[in-house]
Amino acid sequence: MQAKDIKRLVRKQLKQRIPNWRRLPRKQKKALAKEVLAEVAVGSLPADWKLVPMSELTGTPWSLGGIISLNKMGTFVENKTRGIMSLSKVQTPKHLKGDEELREIDAMLDDRVLNALLSYDGYTPTKRSMFPSQCFRAEILKALRYPEWSYRKYCKLISDLKSKTERSFIHLSLCAKVQVDHTYLSQFRSGLTFSQMVNLSIYVIYLMLQSGKAKDLFPICGVDSTEIPTYANSKPLATLKIGEKKVRIYSDLDADCGRRRKKRDKSEYFVGYRLHTIVAIDPETHQTYPLISLTAPANHHDNLFLPQLMALSKAMGLGIKVITADEAYADVEQNESIQQEYGVRVITTPDGHVKVPDHVDEKDAAVYMNGSCEIPMVYMGRTETGHEFKCADEEHVCPLSCSCSKYREIALDARLFGQIPDQVKGVEDVRDIRKHMERPFNLLKNREGLVHLKIASQQGVMAVTTFAQIAILLLEIG
Repeated sequence: MQAKDIKRLVRKQLKQRIPNWRRLPRKQKKALAKEVLAEVAVGSLPADWKLVPMSELTGTPWSLGGIISLNKMGTFVENKTRGIMSLSKVQTPKHLKGDEELREIDAMLDDRVLNALLSYDGYTPTKRSMFPSQCFRAEILKALRYPEWSYRKYCKLISDLKSKTERSFIHLSLCAKVQVDHTYLSQFRSGLTFSQMVNLSIYVIYLMLQSGKAKDLFPICGVDSTEIPTYANSKPLATLKIGEKKVRIYSDLDADCGRRRKKRDKSEYFVGYRLHTIVAIDPETHQTYPLISLTAPANHHDNLFLPQLMALSKAMGLGIKVITADEAYADVEQNESIQQEYGVRVITTPDGHVKVPDHVDEKDAAVYMNGSCEIPMVYMGRTETGHEFKCADEEHVCPLSCSCSKYREIALDARLFGQIPDQVKGVEDVRDIRKHMERPFNLLKNREGLVHLKIASQQGVMAVTTFAQIAILLLEIG
């Protein structure tokens, strides 16, 4: 952990000292990184990291202020559209009539709401050649139609007056040649606050609920992560060994080296980020919807982000009751804390390294009082420290019934006796629907272009992944 804190301090100092870090040549970056890393390593105290919040250590947002919850988004939308005629809604642009998907998405999005969500203190619409809503539409169009293109190539396309369909969707003039430069979109992404990105997602989730695609809020959700490699130079600028750990400073200061899930065609390690996502799961149709994500350096364990994701879901008003996840999130103490604070139960894949309690059948999770007992016990419910079971021999058939206490308590674990034990009907079904979570991650990485992402900053990756998730939701609504 000390190694991670040293990395945090080096990253912080380099960003403060050199605001134009990304423009420096690699040789100069390398010299500066080695110098600052040596300074920090000498002056760092091993116990200092204990005082650092996890959000600062991982570079994820710590403040949830400014987020408009789902139950307030309807009022917000109504206030921004009441009594004002939207010129873009008067008639469907004729150049969109041949593209059904874009036409429907264009009809759903209201520029008045988008501009209100994306505005900030000092926002001057009269001095702009492009509104924030147009930048947002340009990002959504790229995620939908041109995910593998570079921003330079994409901006040349939408700047061309011949691109009638694209310019109609973005609401650019079809006769005046308004140029869209890639640096303008880059500034738009880098200027987005975390609350603005979350509010955009909430607006689209609100549209999905209004359309009837989602019958209710999202009681059952899944949490998982996926790797987002960075295509900047993956060789570290400077390296320092702290005990058994290594501190590596890369050209992309926010990125780090992490372990990739086992794949035949790729190396075990990669440099970049991990995307930690809440995915809504319809238990009837098994349809999945990626709702919101946190982007963090790849060298942090997945379960560190579950409390942050639950705090974010509460601020958004998602109404989650059950979370299903793999064994990486099987932290008994943490999951108990999440249930007490947020009212969310976490059901994980059984951890095979956890020992099964004595006199418990691993196959069907049947609990017995002792080695001589032949009648499975009945689950009674939760206690303060675990699960209580009662003997099912009500007719006193068992010869040991007179000397048996008939009650047994089993402590919580990460295998058969989680927050909801395996004996409860439906637990295995919740675990099974988690398998459908692969679909949204495959869409994000392949169809929406995150596999070929060439943005070298944590803020930029978070913005682009937000637009990609919104694009998936808009397609699902349509």
